[in-house]
Amino acid sequence: MDGIRIDLQSDTKTRPTAAMRRAMAEAEVGDEQYGEDPTITRLCARVCDLLGAEDAVFLPSGTMANEIAILVHCRPGDEIVADASAHIVHFEAGGPAALAGAMIRPIAGKRGIFTAADLAAAIRPESRYAPRTRLVEVEQTANLGGGTVWPLDQLRAVVATAHAHGLALHMDGARLMNAVVASGVPAAEYARGFDTVWLDFSKGLGCPVGAVLAGKRQHIAEAWRWKQRIGGALRQAGILGAACLYALDHHVERLAQDHANARMLADGIAALPGVAVEPVDTNIVFFDVAGTGKTGDAIARELARRGVRMGAMTATRMRAVTHLDVPAAAIPEVISALADVLRGRGS
Repeated sequence: MDGIRIDLQSDTKTRPTAAMRRAMAEAEVGDEQYGEDPTITRLCARVCDLLGAEDAVFLPSGTMANEIAILVHCRPGDEIVADASAHIVHFEAGGPAALAGAMIRPIAGKRGIFTAADLAAAIRPESRYAPRTRLVEVEQTANLGGGTVWPLDQLRAVVATAHAHGLALHMDGARLMNAVVASGVPAAEYARGFDTVWLDFSKGLGCPVGAVLAGKRQHIAEAWRWKQRIGGALRQAGILGAACLYALDHHVERLAQDHANARMLADGIAALPGVAVEPVDTNIVFFDVAGTGKTGDAIARELARRGVRMGAMTATRMRAVTHLDVPAAAIPEVISALADVLRGRGS
């Protein structure tokens, strides 16, 4: 949209920095499909070390990583247990059903996360009349829950329950490094016990493209087959992999600044009349504007006229996401613009 100066719609709005672009331009490359791209090979090895995984594969997007993982773990008619707010439920165009023929059994968790007891209650007993519960999916952080970080003890209990019932486990790690920075828990600790985990590079880490799906060797071998089948195999992908390696070296610790900016934004919004702000764990701020008498869409349109973009997720629930391209100095301007909109002042 023309005239947008501060874009809080998503952390996917990040753009590669000049230094990241230089790393991309200078990348050593080869044919990734044949395992000949040294930069992608280094990236996958780096992610394996980070997550404690046996093998990994580079993919164009996190959605492809989720869908390939589901294809690896599930057969037509199987059921996936996930939180009702999960990305695979709302934002992947029905991919689990269309591609894997799998159903999703949603759990009404709290702020996007569920308990081991919730999971146990959702697992179907074996019956020829019912789908087989096959896969448990966890999103870290929980986007629609408010960028919520799964507590490690709660995650461990979910993993133990899944293992006790012979279920596979998959982690959607779209913002896993946000959870790591916010909590101080290493990524490998969050990933422990999961069969597959992916890490996104095109959100807070600031890369233009890419995700890495990691897991057990046999699962990644099968993931490669699906990658080939659905057109995800690449050629000189080291140009993209170099951006991801640069991000791991330079853009992880700085996520703390995004979290601080989100808290600053939340505090400022909370002071506005008629607005209810949800708790902030990381870089995502949700707030409800029902008390203002305005709709989220109307507020979003007025903000856009003032050069600020954020999303209206429902009629009154709005989302703002801080990221690499939103400096701390921009936050007071966002708060001021929102205050003007709520007061009905002209742009």
